[in-house]
Parts: sequence; C-alpha cells; structure tokens
Amino acid sequence: MTPTAKSSDSLPVAHDRVYRSLRQRVMYGDLPPGHALTLRGIGKDYEVSMTPAREAVRRLVAEGALTLSASGRISTPELSSERIEELAALRALIEVELASRALPRAHMALIERLQTINSAVSEAVAHRDAVGYIRTNLEFHRTLYLRAQAPAMLAMAETVWLQMGPTMRALYGKLRRTEPPHYHRLIIAALRAGDEPGLRLAVRTDVTQGLRLLAT
Repeated sequence: MTPTAKSSDSLPVAHDRVYRSLRQRVMYGDLPPGHALTLRGIGKDYEVSMTPAREAVRRLVAEGALTLSASGRISTPELSSERIEELAALRALIEVELASRALPRAHMALIERLQTINSAVSEAVAHRDAVGYIRTNLEFHRTLYLRAQAPAMLAMAETVWLQMGPTMRALYGKLRRTEPPHYHRLIIAALRAGDEPGLRLAVRTDVTQGLRLLAT
C-alpha cells in the first residue's frame, strides 16, 4: 500500500471518530447553546486534518446538532421558545409510545437496571455534574426504550435528544436540581405494576415538565 492510499483509507476512520465524539458532547450538554466552533479548532482538538473535521461537522449539521450560518459560522443550536415546544411535543409523542411498547418486555432485570442507572443520576445531581446528569438521564430512557424493539422510533428520539443537548444544559442550570427526577421513580413503579396509563403519564411528564420553564 502506498503512503497516499494509507492516508486516504484513514480519513473515514478519523471522520467517524470526530463525528461520534462531537455528537456525544453535544447530546450530553458538554457545549452550551450558541457555542462557536471552528474547523481548525476541531482539527486541533482531535489531531486530524480539515477534511475529517469538515465531514463530521457536515453530518452534525444535517442532524440538527450544529448550525452553519450563511457566513460559515459553526455553533451549537440556540433554540427559540417555539422550537423548544415543538421538540418537547415530539419527545412526548415518541417516548411515550416507546415506553408503552417496552412495557410487555419489562422484566425484573430491566427494572433493576433502571434503578441502578437512577442511582447514578442521583450521584450526578449530588456532585452538580450537569454533563453526568444529562448522560445518565438519557441512559435511563434509552435503556427502557431499547426494550420496545422499535429501532427507527428510537433513532428519532435520539435525534431529538441531540438537537436539545445544549438546551438541556441550560435547563439544568436553571433548575438547580438537588435530587433526581421524581418521575423516574413513578416510571419504575408503573413498570413493576404493569400500569400502562401510569407509565405513559409518568414518561410524558418527565420529558416535558422542565422544558416548559425554557419555553416561557
């Protein structure tokens, strides 16, 4: 293999590494709303050339995780109240349906796993760790929704989470949480009882209640 071919083959690997890392940072609120990025800065942070940095940004812009202005400015989204309301409504529709589909497959091992994750949520809250809180909170929901066996629907939910990551960071700062979400306990209780109406209500309230503070 020639050096040129080797360099060319490594580009998709580098691009995917940058994409996945940046995607995670945005989804988990590591970057605040309106945070500016540059291709040069991304390349320096991840020790890659401009090409994989540009490709990663292109994919993230397409997913709504980043915005690209007409002047070429790259930044995390700053959502309007109307956009927050829209995404909150999407969360309520998609995630309630995912939870409902997961209920028949909610065995004890799943419930115990959710309790363990919720303990990690509590720990993140106790340490005032915003990124840890958002990450473990989404892990709680993702773990439940995987049992729905509806990959297309889950992918849609994750796209919404991705677009809202920086906003969730802003929400965490506004809420100043001192304890984990109350509705997580109600979700677990509904799963134990096989209570579908209770589960749907708990999930809907959990994914929308805080967002109302930002939309007003």
